[in-house]
Amino acid sequence: MSVLLVTYDLLKPGQDYSKLLEAIKSYPRWAHLSESSYAIVTNDSPSVVYTALRPLMDANDQVYIITLCGPFMGFGPEKVNQWLSDNLAGKFVHQN
Repeated sequence: MSVLLVTYDLLKPGQDYSKLLEAIKSYPRWAHLSESSYAIVTNDSPSVVYTALRPLMDANDQVYIITLCGPFMGFGPEKVNQWLSDNLAGKFVHQN
């Protein structure tokens, strides 16, 4: 299993992106990292995830699927920090 970053820009205001968010949250382990980024744990490759998500977006939207690994550092909600520590190899360094 690997951890993938799903990061996107939805460029068409007023669109219903609920199916996109449902698809991302359908992975058993996921974390909402920021307004437009999630981390998911999956056996799927970035290509497979991209192929599943891209049809749920408009043509002018942007999306990247990136494999994540540790070590890592950052600052955010404790719930997200813990999720990253639990799911990524390497030591998490909390930064204020």
